[in-house]
Amino acid sequence: MANSKYEYVKSFEVVDKLLPNTWIVVRIDGRNFHRFSDENEFNKPNDVQALNLMNSCAVAMLEEFTDIIFSYGVSDEYSFIFKRTSQFYERRASKILSTTVSLFTANYVKKWKEFFPQKEMRLTPSFDGRVVCYPSNVNLRDYLAWRQVDCHINNQYNTCFWMLVLNKDKTKKEAQDILKGTQTQDKNELLFQQFNINYSNLPAIFRKGSCVFKDKVEEIVKHTERGDPVKRLRKKVVVSHCDVIGDRFWKDHPWILDE
Repeated sequence: MANSKYEYVKSFEVVDKLLPNTWIVVRIDGRNFHRFSDENEFNKPNDVQALNLMNSCAVAMLEEFTDIIFSYGVSDEYSFIFKRTSQFYERRASKILSTTVSLFTANYVKKWKEFFPQKEMRLTPSFDGRVVCYPSNVNLRDYLAWRQVDCHINNQYNTCFWMLVLNKDKTKKEAQDILKGTQTQDKNELLFQQFNINYSNLPAIFRKGSCVFKDKVEEIVKHTERGDPVKRLRKKVVVSHCDVIGDRFWKDHPWILDE
């Protein structure tokens, strides 16, 4: 393209290239999703279909962008991990962030009817996001552990809160006052004593959140003349609700951080 006298305006653009050889984490959050969930009458404290919709969008992200090697989601939040060697958009933060947020939002709208076929979407969903670089595997694992701990804390509180509101006819202010200052064990006792709920038995998707990654799965590619199956391993995007704080998951899936 020929130069023009107006091309000087490009000099005002900010160079926002991310540090090389670092893990790129893009975390998106639903904007005003408290109102969005109320308007769309999501089940409290957790709506399985709403969570499955978020997970389906995350799967689409990993299928679209091969540089995303892992993602973790809870509620209206999702974190996407780009491999440390990624040259996606030449590691320009604004490009990576805007593309991630816009594609996720587009998938959320597109897939809505798959999970809520009888419900028209009320309000327009939108997400904000941030991008952070982590220099080591330890830093990255600590980040994911932080998000999973946050998942547990928020879900335990919300479970107690909504059980008190929906089943004990407490006002939201009364429920907040009852839970004020309580610790993990106190909330476990409240759930068990008043509602006969063992928190540890609640679905893992609520307690641990969702991990989306490429796992090695076995598939049948053909059968021999005798009818015996011939199998092979291939990588497939899967959704799992597992612990990412301990070492077990990472030892079982070493290729994620080893790229």
